[in-house]
Amino acid sequence: MSTDLRLPRIGVAALAIAVAGAAVIATAYFVGDDQATQPPGPGSVPSVSEVRLVAFDSCDKALADLKAAGMAKVGPYGLDGDVMVMERGVAADAGAPQAPEAKTTTQKGKDYSGTNNHEAAADEPDLVKTDGKRIISILDGKLRVVDTATRQLTATLTLPSGAPSAMLLDGDHVLITSHPEGVAFDAAHPGMYNSQLTITRVDLNGGARVAGSLTVDGTYIDGRQVGSVARIVIRSTPRLPFVMPTQGISPDEATRRNKDVIGKSKIQDWIPRYNPGSGAEGQLYDCTALSRSASYTGTAVLSVLTFDLRDDLGTGDGVGLAADGDTVYGTAASLYVADDRQSRMGIMPMEGRGKPAPGLPEQATTTVHQFDIKVAGKPVYLASGTVMGSLLNQYSLSEHKGNLRIATTKGDQRCCVQSQQSESSLAVLTRRGAELAEIGRVDGLGKTERIQSVRFVGDTAYVVTFRRTDPLYTVDVSNPAKPTVTGELKITGYSAYLHPIAAGRLLGVGQDATGEGRVTGTQVSLFDTSSAQAKVITQYQLKGASSEIEFDPHAFLYWADKGLIVVPVVNAFDGRAIPGALVLRLAGDSLTEVARLSHPTGGEYGDVQIRRSLVAAGALWTVSGGGIMATDLGGLNQLAWVPFA
Repeated sequence: MSTDLRLPRIGVAALAIAVAGAAVIATAYFVGDDQATQPPGPGSVPSVSEVRLVAFDSCDKALADLKAAGMAKVGPYGLDGDVMVMERGVAADAGAPQAPEAKTTTQKGKDYSGTNNHEAAADEPDLVKTDGKRIISILDGKLRVVDTATRQLTATLTLPSGAPSAMLLDGDHVLITSHPEGVAFDAAHPGMYNSQLTITRVDLNGGARVAGSLTVDGTYIDGRQVGSVARIVIRSTPRLPFVMPTQGISPDEATRRNKDVIGKSKIQDWIPRYNPGSGAEGQLYDCTALSRSASYTGTAVLSVLTFDLRDDLGTGDGVGLAADGDTVYGTAASLYVADDRQSRMGIMPMEGRGKPAPGLPEQATTTVHQFDIKVAGKPVYLASGTVMGSLLNQYSLSEHKGNLRIATTKGDQRCCVQSQQSESSLAVLTRRGAELAEIGRVDGLGKTERIQSVRFVGDTAYVVTFRRTDPLYTVDVSNPAKPTVTGELKITGYSAYLHPIAAGRLLGVGQDATGEGRVTGTQVSLFDTSSAQAKVITQYQLKGASSEIEFDPHAFLYWADKGLIVVPVVNAFDGRAIPGALVLRLAGDSLTEVARLSHPTGGEYGDVQIRRSLVAAGALWTVSGGGIMATDLGGLNQLAWVPFA
């Protein structure tokens, strides 16, 4: 089987789409120039012939479509209000089974905890990694290695470029993404900076040394690793010197000039470039490796780069999508990239807030593209599908028994406006040829509210919506053609992250709130989900606190062997604003506080903020930008403090 994307080509008069199952034959679809950049109309869900990916058959065709898309969206502040190339500094935060890993005497999940991943078989990039013997951290901007047996710092490495944002680990090799301070756009525009991402391969054998470095145009979106193979998804905007009204010209004049910039652009301005560190800059991939939805061309480019951590770095063997996506979901066999074309609102002037970016519909539709990653090399494109509404995050997606379940919120998608029309849905898609076809759905979840968290557990989905109270919906998805709401639990506050603890038990981490919807502090809830109607067993509240878990589940730790739950928090401890970690113990159905851990002070406030916790070598380890602390699992007494000097 080919490991290329193997997409149909644009320019063919008709595209015959074979669809398996009930719909065996779909109508041929003509892709004309006038249709190439038009999004579907408001309130409609595009057909597979509109959203399936097709590859450009020439650079001229690619450039023409990208220009047309840019002309439809450009305004006085550039594309979609996206002026990241105008800003100096970091622009965004932020695999296939291989040979078995080197034998080790420790087992993940039994002897040590790993990254809190959505899917166990697909590792996710994070700020801290461990193999049980070593803890590798990039929290303070440098790579630090701590030996868990001796509790000593064994290696420190200053990375070649910028603050690191995420890391993957395989044996003695680490892959790190980081953003440089900003790179000058060109000599003619000294005040403009282009966002770039540096990908660094580090060898940990005998210490820590840089084994390869690659800098590319764009910002880090996400990544997944299966075996030793990592797929990194980046987003890049064209290298176009747009002007802004802040430069002493009117909005109309700025728009006119920006259209002129697009009209004069070349294909090299749209496809991201790379620099391997040797000064030999080049185009990241050929225009024929770029694809788009059959009826829509985005103005940004999503690139999927593939790296084997056991091989030399290379340039990532990239493939690109002309789309604005920012949600990545992966399993051992599939990689999904979702695009609702609403999430990239960019930086807009105050008078532009509350309005959709130019060229975007009032109502969001989410398009999901599925790729096969069972073998090494480039991902193989499989299918695409679309549902109404927008995603919260990757936990809104779940692949199960050959189907894709997806939870979305639909309604008024205008920036910064509280919608009275919003409601949420859960749809089930299945692959039929090149289509992710909708075979079932349930609507009407949380009217006037938005999704705050989603968790799929087997044939059941738990969906939390919130505005004033927290309805925890239980949805039976055992019949994919007819998902059914079987329970609705209303409590104050909401859970921003849901974690299965055991059969019939679900833990939620989020915020408590008043009856009017005003949040009051961190809340940890234990739910009984043994029946269709979920019930609250117990809750713990920490007034005035907030937790990183609410927006990044990687910060959560549950160690079942000791019943320990670790929640990093920012709270006033004894009247002082000292960040730390709340440690709870789950015993049966009781949830009790057993410790509040904090790191030694002395540095800046952010240096002692506990960001991650893990278990290794029989100890609980908490990690901040200031160092790593080991605590015994029984009495939770400090065993060691390893400062990052």
